[in-house]
Formats: sequence, structure tokens, C-alpha cells
Amino acid sequence: MLLDRLKADLAELDARALRRTRRSLATPCTPHARVDGRDMLAFCSNDYLGLAAEPALAHALQAGAARWGAGSGASHLVSGHYAVHDELEARLAAFVGCERALYFSTGYMANTGTIPALVGRGDAIFADRLNHASLIDGALLSRAELHRYAHGDPAALERTLASSSAQRKLIVTDAVFSMDGDVAPLAALLELAERFDAWLMVDDAHGFGVLGPNGRGAIAEAGLASWRLIYVGTLGKAAGVAGAFVAGDADVVEWLMQKARTYIFTTGAPPALAEALLASLDLIERGDERREHLAGLVALLHGELALARWQLLPSRTPIQPVLIGDNAEALAVARALWDEGLWVPAIRPPTVPHGTARLRISLTAAHGADDVRRLAHALNRLEARR
Repeated sequence: MLLDRLKADLAELDARALRRTRRSLATPCTPHARVDGRDMLAFCSNDYLGLAAEPALAHALQAGAARWGAGSGASHLVSGHYAVHDELEARLAAFVGCERALYFSTGYMANTGTIPALVGRGDAIFADRLNHASLIDGALLSRAELHRYAHGDPAALERTLASSSAQRKLIVTDAVFSMDGDVAPLAALLELAERFDAWLMVDDAHGFGVLGPNGRGAIAEAGLASWRLIYVGTLGKAAGVAGAFVAGDADVVEWLMQKARTYIFTTGAPPALAEALLASLDLIERGDERREHLAGLVALLHGELALARWQLLPSRTPIQPVLIGDNAEALAVARALWDEGLWVPAIRPPTVPHGTARLRISLTAAHGADDVRRLAHALNRLEARR
């Protein structure tokens, strides 16, 4: 029977230490959290600048709800698009140095809508092997020919591009890779896009607000500009609210508004969120002190960790993965940390390749130096015992 097979599949997840667990918070998104009835020090969130619980954003959201109501009432292209959405899109485009931006309800919707709008059957996509699931799903939905090149390897990408006869080509990459914390070689990728007449789509979910001057993202940090660039920024991570945007050449964004199904066929995001995001952009732009503090925490973690068998992967971003390898051991270490009041998620396949299970430490500007030292000393002690 179908239900019996499903139960057997769940049991197999348990046997392989792959079943995910959902936890419930009773406090706002801050490092010191009440989780499943316990007081925990959390290193889990993507709230890199500590804005998710920022009172200024809560006040902007409240004011937005008082002015615009709770919901939008329809899709953006029917009657669910408001003046404050226009204001947000204009501000986002200017912030990242693009002609125009389009606001989506989620980053997943931005990616799975944009890729099929740009390419289809007979075209080709060239994707970094460690891209986020939303980029992979967007590529599959497009029905274009999918080529996955070795992670962060422009030479491998060049060989694949050179062998392709597709009429339209799209290079797709994360800017900051969510499970490794490293940054894509964006300048080299853009040079290849220019040489092989391809689009370059960059998902900067984990760089927006953190990297670049005034937090303008990985493209700004690399000093790149081109009509070929299609920039995706997520607004539920460093920006502390919700949603995402796609920015680029005005004609490209107009095409996405006409063709991206995840934009056209869904209810518009509540306009109150746009009010909160405008306030968030102000804080991001003036957030150098937060970013400097965050960089100091990254350096502190690297200085305090003294691991012999586990490996802290090289990353200059707030994503600091500790590679353990075995699924069961990664879970056991995460449980041992939990028992000490430290909440660090164990990441296992299929999120990461087989044999590379890890702890994904996320640092935020809301953490303090003592928080990082406490985590580092616990990890040093746990590794020594195993």
C-alpha cells in the first residue's frame, strides 16, 4: 500500500540519519532564543545584520499595516500592486546599481520564475555544481539543456561553453554558496559570459547587505556592471524581512514581469512588507558598524577554533561550516551542542554532497564575542572527546 511504502521511506531516512527536525521558537529571531521550551544560544539564522528583531523595522511594518492593511488582495498584475511596491523596486534598483528591479514574494519564486522566463527548450544553462536548490529547480523547469560545471571553476565552465551550440546561453551561480560560505569568481564568470554571448544570473541571497560598499552585495564588491548581469537579492536574510528581487537591464526586467510565472500567478506581497523593507534598506546602507562587527566575529571564530579532525572550511562570510563528514556523527555533535545550550544545525545530504555532512555556523551582528568564544571552546572540547 502507498502509506506503508511512505512509512518505509521515512524509516529509511531515520536509518541513514537524514530525517529533518523542525523546532519552534517562542521568542523573536535573536541569538538568545527560547526554543522548544529551552533557552538556547543560536547560530542558525541567516539574519546576518541582526535586523529581523530590529524595533525600527517592526515599527515600519506596523505603520505599513495601519496604512495599507494586512494583504494585497490580488496578484501584482491585477490589483495587488501598490505605490509602495513601486517605491521599493526603484530603491532596490538604485541600491544595487541597476536600471530596474522586480519584487518577488520569496527568493525561491524569484529563481524558479526567472530562469524559465529567459531560456527554454533548445537553449542551455551552465550551473555551478553547488548552486542552491531553487536555481536547480528553476533550471529543470525551463526544460533547457542543463550543464553543471565543477564548483567555482571558470576553466571547466569555459570548456562546456565552448562545446555548446545553443542559441541562448545562461550562466547561473550563487554569489555566496549557502553551505560553504565561499564566494563565486564573478569577474571570471562575467568575462566568459561576454566572450560566449551568455546571460549571467547571480543569486546573491547571502551577500546582499553583507558584502560590498554599504552592503550593496557581491556584484558591487567585485566592481562589475553589464547588461548581461541578472542580479537576485534576497530580503529575508540580511535585510531581516521577507521577499526577494531581481534587478538588471530595464528591458530584461520588463520581460520577467511579462513572463515569470511565479510573479504573474501569485497574490502580491503585502504592501506593509515593502514599508518595512524601505526602513531596512536605510539601516543596511548605514550599517558599516554592523558589518565590521560581523567581520570581527568571523576572525575571532577562526582564531579560537583549534580543530584537528574536523575542518573549518575557508570562508570570509558569516557562513562558517565545520566539515565532519559522517551523517550520524554530525547529528551527534549537533545534539551534544544542543545539550550545552548551543543551537547549531547539522547539514546532511541532499543539501550537501554525500560524505560532507557538516555543522553550519551562522554568525550575525547580534552575536557578541563571548557568544563566539563559548561556541568555539565547546567545539574544541567535543572534538577532543570523540
